[in-house]
Amino acid sequence: MQTPVILIVEDEDVTRLNLVSLFEAEGYKVIEAIDGDDMHDKLTNNDDVNLVVMDINLPGKNGLILARELRQKRNVGLIFLTGRDNDVDRILGLEIGADDYITKPFNPRELTIRARNLISRTALGGEEANIETNGVITFNGWELDENSRCLTSPSGDAKRLPKGEYRALRLMLDSPGRIFSREQLIKHMTGRELRANDRTVDVTIRRIRKHFESDNSTSELISTIHGEGYRFIGKIDS
Repeated sequence: MQTPVILIVEDEDVTRLNLVSLFEAEGYKVIEAIDGDDMHDKLTNNDDVNLVVMDINLPGKNGLILARELRQKRNVGLIFLTGRDNDVDRILGLEIGADDYITKPFNPRELTIRARNLISRTALGGEEANIETNGVITFNGWELDENSRCLTSPSGDAKRLPKGEYRALRLMLDSPGRIFSREQLIKHMTGRELRANDRTVDVTIRRIRKHFESDNSTSELISTIHGEGYRFIGKIDS
């Protein structure tokens, strides 16, 4: 098995070197970058990067901008490091497409566990992409392609869903009317447990709903069951 590759994007020298030492001690190949331009150069020259660990507060383009650029080019795991214990930063990061976040100062063991789990999930996602499934699920005029993860509206507009959105929607489409708790959804989406003050599921559902809002007749396909979770209330075509 090929050694996983981690790209550290951190401008603070001591923190960056500590991260390099931490992941190298775990057996990973580690590449360093100090800012956005350096990150793009390293990604251009290294096609085998599995995970990017990025500080939000970088000089020049910040981590949120770079995450958006990264998602347009590469499908790799992304963990944000932030010195701000701030809901706004975390939610923005998740909306842009970060897979996880951790607040400084962080527990080294916790970071390596999260990194290992994310690399495993990313690899599994790659294997899933190579497996052909039954095709297309149709519901309320919408179509979800199981192979490409494309969601197509009744008017024909298609968008490729990120893995988290696809997995959450696919789970609910499999069992229309069933209530799924946040714990069940986060486990299915990411493979990890729900943490205190974790808004990942809520952000993901909000993004799915935003897709549906482009068609006024189908804007309310996912219902919030207060204190319990979410459920799909549309109709699956037979």
